Formats: sequence, C-alpha cells, structure tokens
Amino acid sequence: MTGSYVVFESIGQAVLKQFEVRRPKAGEVLLESEYTVVSAGTERANLMNLPNTSNTFPYYPGYCGVGRVVAVGDGVENAKVGDRALTTFSSGHRSHAVQKAADLTMVRDDRIESLDAAFVAIAAMGLQGVRKLKLELGESAMVIGLGLLGMFASQLARIDGAVPVIVSDFDKKRRDLALTLGADHAFSPDEEGLPDKIKELTYGKGVDGIVEVTGSAVALKQALNHVAREGRITLTGCTRISDANIDFYKYVHQPGVSLIGAHTFVRPKVESRPGYWTTRDDYRTLLALIAAKRLQVQPIISEIVSPERASAVYARLAEDKHPPLGIVFDWRNAQ
Repeated sequence: MTGSYVVFESIGQAVLKQFEVRRPKAGEVLLESEYTVVSAGTERANLMNLPNTSNTFPYYPGYCGVGRVVAVGDGVENAKVGDRALTTFSSGHRSHAVQKAADLTMVRDDRIESLDAAFVAIAAMGLQGVRKLKLELGESAMVIGLGLLGMFASQLARIDGAVPVIVSDFDKKRRDLALTLGADHAFSPDEEGLPDKIKELTYGKGVDGIVEVTGSAVALKQALNHVAREGRITLTGCTRISDANIDFYKYVHQPGVSLIGAHTFVRPKVESRPGYWTTRDDYRTLLALIAAKRLQVQPIISEIVSPERASAVYARLAEDKHPPLGIVFDWRNAQ
C-alpha cells in the first residue's frame, strides 16, 4: 500500500511525497489519518530555518491529528481495527503512521468529532501554559498572542476559574473570536494607555498570571509591564529571536515575578502532579472537555484543505508572517 507525507526539502520548499506503508510489528498499530493540524508558528519557523529550530533538511512537519486503526500487530490489546486515536509527534503530516500501541491516546467517546480531536496535541500546549500558572479561583489571567495556543489558553484560563480573562493580539478578528469564546476583555498590544487599562481591570494590582504565547521578547517585556507584584508568567511561545532588552532587576527580581518555562516536553513522564501533568493526562482532560462541550475547537478553524495542496499552503506560510489561524489537512480522500 502506498501512502503520502509532507516534507520540507529546503528553506521555503514543501512537497507531498509517496512512501510504502509497512505493516505493524508486535506491539504496534497502523493508523490511517483523518485530519492533521498545521502548527503555523512552529512549522513556519522550521520551514524558514529560523534560530532555535532543527536547522536540518529534510524536515518532517506535523505533530497534531487523529486517525483510525487499520491494522494491529501481535500482542496489541488496547486497540482494534476501526478505533480512533490521536496522531502526534511520531506521525507528522502523513496519510499512514505506525505507532507503538502502548503510547496511544484513544478517542472512544462518540460525542467527540474527529475534527475536534485533531487539535488535542496543540491544545495541550496551551493547557500546560495555564496549568503552570497554578491559578486559583478568582485570580486574573492574561493571554498574550492569539494563535492556536493562545485561543486554547484563553478558554482554559476561563475554565480554570480566572476572572477576568484578558487577551492581547494585533489582529482584530482574532481578538473578536477570543471574546466569542469567553474572554472578558481584548486589546491590541499597541493600544494607548494599555498598562493603565490593565491595572484598572485588576483592582490596581496587575495580572496575577500571564500566558505569553508569541515567543517575542518584545511581548515578554509588555507582559512584565502588566503582571502583578509576585505574579507569574509562563513562557509558552517558542522564542526564536531576542528582539528586546529587558531590565530583569526592575521587572523580575525586585517585584518577585516568576518566569516559568512551559515547553511542552517539560513534563513528568509517568505521574502527574499539581501544575505538571503528563502528556497523556492532559490529552485525556482535553478530550473530556471537548466531549462535555466546555472547550470549543471548530470556531478556530480557518480552512480545511487537501494535503495535495501542501506546497501552496506552505508557500503562503513562508511569505505571510500572519497566516490563517487554523489550517487542517483532510486526509480522508487524499490520493
């Protein structure tokens, strides 16, 4: 059987290639993709070979999707043909992927649409940015940057009991969408008098917990202007370029602000603890929130395209620093 996958062959060049799909070995399953989600910020950074990326080609993008089991190897007991499971970092943007059965997160609740489940891996990044703030009911929260991670983080901060939930992004459409998804206030980062407005919304103290999702040093500098004394900021976006000087004594040391690294791979491997949950536990939590209709996914989707258009999708990504919010590859009828 022949499958297809997306690969970055050089800077700015993405192609769809064919490969021979292998049968699963003992303890493995073969998944046939339904949908995979483009992580625009991370994938653009690798496509353009920006600092703090893999810096190697060929590069195989994609880490977020859902598929169905089409074959199982010997000894597999937790999955059968027809079951749905998340496709994650070992899968990429491809029609078929072999994964270890023990590593699978199954999607067994029929209330969950596959299109929603496809976003779980990337939503988990926003979730851990919120978790590591250790928000308490009634604390204020802010999300800076409304890409996919930010859209999920703002919803999850609200679910976590933060009030108010404030969001910040230059794109008005994204700000408006965040408001419809439950944020209380939305601002552009260049809005005049913004620090004073944030103080007014937080009883003069500043924001208790901020999720910084842009990866921009300029945005971090702004976050430090908005955070409360002894407040917390999670660094959830991947910083590629240090584009601002920060007076750490004035903004971090003296006010006792905590800067918390929130890269998705900084997780416990086996057992969750407060603020630090395993990947699998976060995936299961997000699936439960989707099933209960507490977390919205599909309003975030900008377009659903065939993987056969991958070259054009990534060409646009290479040229546009502000691509559509949620791009999904639909593999169900791909050649």
